[in-house]
Amino acid sequence: MHLTLLDWAIVAAFVLTLAVVAFWIRRYTRSVSDFLAANRCAGRYMLTLSEGLAAFGVASVIANFEKFYQAGFAAYWWGMMLAPVGMLVAMSGWVAYRYRETRALTMAQFFEMRYSRRFRVFAGILTWISGVLNYAVFPGIVANFFIHFCGLPETVIIAGIEVRTLLLVMACFLGMALALVFGGGMVAVMVTDFIQAQFVNIVFLVLMIAVFVKIGWGDTITALSATAPGKSLLDPFDQKDISDFNFWFFAIFAFKAVYNCLGWQGTQGYNAAARTPHEAKMSRVLAEWRNGVTYLMLMLLPIAAFVVLHHTGYGQEAAAARATLDGITDPQIHSQLTVPVTLLSFLPAGVVGLLAAAMVASAVSTDDTYLHSWGSIFVQDVVLPFRKKPLSPRAHINLLRGSIVFVAAFAFVWSALFPLRDYIFMYFLLTGTIYLGGAGSVIIGGLYWKRGTTAGAYAAMISGCSVAIIGISLQALWPNVPALLELAPKFPLNGAWLAMVAYATSIVAYAVVSLVTCREPANLERLLHRGIYALPGADSGPRIVGISRLRQILGFTSDFTRGDRFIYYFKLGWTALWTVIFLVGTIGGLTVGFSKNAWGNFWFFVVVLSAIMGAITVVWFLWGGAKDLRLLLIALRDPNRDLGDDGQVHDHVAASNPPAEPTPASSPASPAVASPALR
Repeated sequence: MHLTLLDWAIVAAFVLTLAVVAFWIRRYTRSVSDFLAANRCAGRYMLTLSEGLAAFGVASVIANFEKFYQAGFAAYWWGMMLAPVGMLVAMSGWVAYRYRETRALTMAQFFEMRYSRRFRVFAGILTWISGVLNYAVFPGIVANFFIHFCGLPETVIIAGIEVRTLLLVMACFLGMALALVFGGGMVAVMVTDFIQAQFVNIVFLVLMIAVFVKIGWGDTITALSATAPGKSLLDPFDQKDISDFNFWFFAIFAFKAVYNCLGWQGTQGYNAAARTPHEAKMSRVLAEWRNGVTYLMLMLLPIAAFVVLHHTGYGQEAAAARATLDGITDPQIHSQLTVPVTLLSFLPAGVVGLLAAAMVASAVSTDDTYLHSWGSIFVQDVVLPFRKKPLSPRAHINLLRGSIVFVAAFAFVWSALFPLRDYIFMYFLLTGTIYLGGAGSVIIGGLYWKRGTTAGAYAAMISGCSVAIIGISLQALWPNVPALLELAPKFPLNGAWLAMVAYATSIVAYAVVSLVTCREPANLERLLHRGIYALPGADSGPRIVGISRLRQILGFTSDFTRGDRFIYYFKLGWTALWTVIFLVGTIGGLTVGFSKNAWGNFWFFVVVLSAIMGAITVVWFLWGGAKDLRLLLIALRDPNRDLGDDGQVHDHVAASNPPAEPTPASSPASPAVASPALR
């Protein structure tokens, strides 16, 4: 085995701590709303940390390892174009603010409120299929990572039967995630993910120090400078032979950040869990800082692995890494595990254990969140809309648990049988586009355009899905059809370009069909609970009284405290700095060009500055997160719950048909009652 006794002790201590917290927190789950969205009691730091780690699973880590190992620092440059896009999306509250105003517990519930119940079911089926297929490779990727990272045997003998270790490791991680979700639903998922996120941030700071101590900056620049022309890992303008992770890959992701905001439902519980729309908005503003440490490490670790394997000064470490990698016969798994296996060759004992524990945290947080999301979506948006009589809270939660088990079982079987033959990022894009291809049009149009119609929504979803399915089919069939091989050695569009084609097709379909079929504008005030439709004790929309025109443009409302304004201005300045650097550097790179030495100095500046800000952020979020955790527990201690708040549109009236004499909402769907904890 590759891990020492100290390493295993660190992993075991972390898992034990997680189990204790999960067992303790389950008492706070008392209703369906608790199970689905933590009764909408989460603050900004709790949301941004928990949701961030949920999206930062082992599969995503390895996908980023592949990207940066192939494209180096240069990939970071093109990723900088995402910064101003992300800033505008977060600071404007784009989609997130209005979605939280609808009080929907799932996106498909919003679809019923905005379009129709039948469309809710259709969209629910589509997002469930897309999400389950997307997630179903995660357990296998996680298992392969830990088998090779820990040095476990490929098979073991149990009761005289040879069993693949892959199956045992998958069962172990899925079992841990199921235990978390079963006990406390979204409450347990959010709290344990929050604790794991804090742990991972601290581990990454330790890793950063260890990498710099072992591998000098001079060796890094020497190794990266030795690449062939057209494949530079330093100069982003010398990458013409890198076909996948280039400018266009990141340009498509920039568009996707706007188009698919809240589209992906793998974290649907977090989308509905904020205390207020303002907290939901601020959590996305804070995500800029949350990502600082994690994204830096996702870049540094694969670059360090590249240096070890390609610099002559690390011959012993490189030989040890290659000896392990040569034993991996599957080329795609070999690619996925190049970085993790190489890290083992130079990281000291203890640090390896911390990295292993951080990867356990990443795996469990993604598993429990995705199992919760996809299991909940199937029940909430596919099964329950057909029921005429609502379920009791206990029966409802038991049905959710059964659906979650099914998702876990499917993922187990799929990972055991399905061979992943593409970059992980490309697989994510392809399977995600089955739903996301049309979802962006339907969500944005439903929240912001009064003339969007149900027919337009169907047209967008069907067209986006069709492009994705055709693309997936062609990618699979292309190598086996001689006539196609004569045209090109492989299907000419990768996952990113297929996704872009699907987005464009669905936008046109939604707009054209909606304009043709719209008979009466939708009542968005009612949908968003604004004005006379405001719920008792709730805001009637984003308040802007007393706010200057400039601040309104920047996204400020009267909900902003002095601290909120400071965070906003700081984010504006930080993003503006990197945007100016990107624009000036791009102009210079395309005209006069820069030497490899100049790029090396620039990347040193990026790493040092990002590391300083990352360290500050860890302390800042530790304080803010602890405060949010205390407020969450105080809110959940209240035994009163609205048992009718179960994600169903009980008194369904289409938002597009306003009443003749609209009256404000005066009471919840059912009275609040004291609820026992649901076990």
